[in-house]
Amino acid sequence: MTDELAELDAILHRARVAQAMYEAEGSQDRYDRAAQAVGWAIMEPSRNRELAELAVQTTSLGNVPDKITKNHRKTLGLLRDISNAKTFGVIRDDAEMGITEIARPMGVIGAIVPSTNPAATPANNIINALKCGNAIVVAPSPKGVASCERLLEFIHAEFAKVGENPDLVQMVPAPGSKAKTQRLMEACDKVVATGSQNNVQRAQTCGTPAVAVGAGNVTVIVDETADLDAAAEKIRASKTFDNATSCSSENAVVVLDAVYDAFVAALERAGGAVVDDEVGIVAKLWPDGHLNREVIAQDADKMITALGLQDIVPAGTEYIAVPTSGVGPEHPLSGEKLSRVLALYRASDFEAAVTMTDTIQCHQGAGHSVGLHSTSPNRAMQLATMIPTSRVIVNQAHTFATGGSFTNGMPFSLSMGCGAWGGNAVDDNVHWKHFLQTTKIVREIPDREPALEDIFGAYWQEAGH
Repeated sequence: MTDELAELDAILHRARVAQAMYEAEGSQDRYDRAAQAVGWAIMEPSRNRELAELAVQTTSLGNVPDKITKNHRKTLGLLRDISNAKTFGVIRDDAEMGITEIARPMGVIGAIVPSTNPAATPANNIINALKCGNAIVVAPSPKGVASCERLLEFIHAEFAKVGENPDLVQMVPAPGSKAKTQRLMEACDKVVATGSQNNVQRAQTCGTPAVAVGAGNVTVIVDETADLDAAAEKIRASKTFDNATSCSSENAVVVLDAVYDAFVAALERAGGAVVDDEVGIVAKLWPDGHLNREVIAQDADKMITALGLQDIVPAGTEYIAVPTSGVGPEHPLSGEKLSRVLALYRASDFEAAVTMTDTIQCHQGAGHSVGLHSTSPNRAMQLATMIPTSRVIVNQAHTFATGGSFTNGMPFSLSMGCGAWGGNAVDDNVHWKHFLQTTKIVREIPDREPALEDIFGAYWQEAGH
């Protein structure tokens, strides 16, 4: 055994000892207090700012103001979601069915987290884990190590105030490695993986139960009934937030012919610029077959300069929309771009728009989410039943809505399951219930066996005996 794996095994051992005591001496109040301590560790304004600044400094992804907003709102929303959740002791007692259900922790959670949200995602996972009686070991991406280390320092400082065991929250020691991450995934009790599809696949094949999430490549439809200025403003706000680091950031918009020109005008009023040069943008966005690091998750001015557009787009342009002629490997703009670049498509009617959206999702992003800007009462249902998606976000800024919002009912999360379409076991926003298991006490109740006629009566009338 290498020294680095021995060090990780020691961390896992301490986590197991801490978790056993946390469970044995646990209470709902204790679990809630530990979760709140983590929440305040990241939300306290000076620490939030320090974490946001450190994240941008060390990853070169996103921007500080939006990371401050993300760290605050995602954590606040999660704490609201779990505030009344019962995760200790008896959580259901159904006398009629004779079942008493008792909450039980998973044990030690192994959380694989990305560099795009190096503080918000681990904090989200840590809060969920502690709320449900678990210990957790976080494996940050190489660029996210510094942010994760600082976050854990803040968490342990809060733990000291409330007398909680710091061994409940640990991380894979730097430098990270595939070997360490693999050992964590194989040795923990539950894996929660967010980030690269390589990490997701490794999580789902490591032999440990895993909740992992698929790739995002959000497509939104703007139909002829939409409020075009409202749609354009929501797309701008969402597309530019944290420099498009979110998996829920719009990557393509499909606009119906009837309103295409009017929507382009609205898009330009809202800070976008149409650049009708698919070949040229592709060449600069993927100069060597890989996404250009001078464009990925950069501020608008840096992105525009890197793409050579400073003399082409108007001053103050916040993102660009590129008319795109096709979908698939020959048209890279149809995939995820992690930048302030939006693929722009047009469709003859709504059915054609749905077909285009389906094609894009099947190319990349199946199961994640799509958006719709429309005032038609029926089109969301059409979209939801015709394409492979777990979420249809209606008339909202997609990035803010998909992972939970104070103005919709989705759970706050930074990890969106994509169902079987995206190769995932879950199609929910990953939330506290994925960190909990239960034991059922089952008692005998009066006989409920039905007669055959109760089950087959209507069938027999139609088909005979």
